[in-house]
Amino acid sequence: MIITLTPNPSLDRTIELSGPLARGEVQRAGSSHEEPGGKGVNIVRALEASGILSLAILPGDDMDPVLVALRADGVPHLGMPIGATIRSNVAITEPDGTTTKVNVPGPVLTPAQQAALIELVLEKAEGASWLVLAGSLPPGVPVDFYARITRELRTRFGTSAPKVAVDSSGAPLAAAVTAGPDLIKPNAEELAELTGIPDPDSLEGNPELVARAAQRLVAGGVGAVLATLGSKGAVLVTADGAWLAQTPPMVAVSTVGAGDSSLAGYLLSTSAGEPAPDSLRQAAAHGAAAASLPGSTVPALNQTKPGDVTVTTLVTHPKEDVQ
Repeated sequence: MIITLTPNPSLDRTIELSGPLARGEVQRAGSSHEEPGGKGVNIVRALEASGILSLAILPGDDMDPVLVALRADGVPHLGMPIGATIRSNVAITEPDGTTTKVNVPGPVLTPAQQAALIELVLEKAEGASWLVLAGSLPPGVPVDFYARITRELRTRFGTSAPKVAVDSSGAPLAAAVTAGPDLIKPNAEELAELTGIPDPDSLEGNPELVARAAQRLVAGGVGAVLATLGSKGAVLVTADGAWLAQTPPMVAVSTVGAGDSSLAGYLLSTSAGEPAPDSLRQAAAHGAAAASLPGSTVPALNQTKPGDVTVTTLVTHPKEDVQ
């Protein structure tokens, strides 16, 4: 069982344009899709599509449009009532795959609601293989929320605690790293911010630099770093090594949720006992498959092509300066 927590879920609307985005102009959309979203929700959708037992936990009332949509889609979930409407986000995709996202803050969670949500997660996490802490934090939630959950989980369950994966950004991710999660999944910009690299663009097309930055995090107590680099592939770094995965060139239909699918691919592979390079291969295959689908549609395992992914071992020198 893989559990995910999405403390700031959303109703995601993707608008597909038939031409480039024209700022300040009136445009007609070619099509639109509306789906329940949030990183943890998307991960469960991808896992369930591949037959992996999973559960999405999120704050939200039973009749909120997001929970109604999850029930209609058959996505296993558990909501915690908060007496407020879940936010709605908008993504605009252009024909070349360029995606513009507009995310709103979400409803405030009171300290009592935060404590109740943590207790719900701990209750359901018993016996799980992974707990994924995913996405941004809603207003009112302190930046160390994920770190607090990680520590309380390990205090309660000890050596039988589920492994913890974190997919977030900014201050919440930086705080989560201090608790030593088993896996984090940053993109290039998030990895640069986390490791103090002033120019995120310097990581694009430079997997060795990505690996060296990630090795610093692993040396500091993070179990593994899965860095997704969009069309440039993905890098996985553990205490045992570093690898680069690359997929054949493709024209992306929508990159919405591609990173979430990559993490789902990694989790389902590593949960099956596959070695790190093969889990990276499946992560890249899942991300590529998601990018080839419209909106925030997630791929099933049989829609991915891990055989098309090239995985190479990276030789790095972790003591080199990565600034």
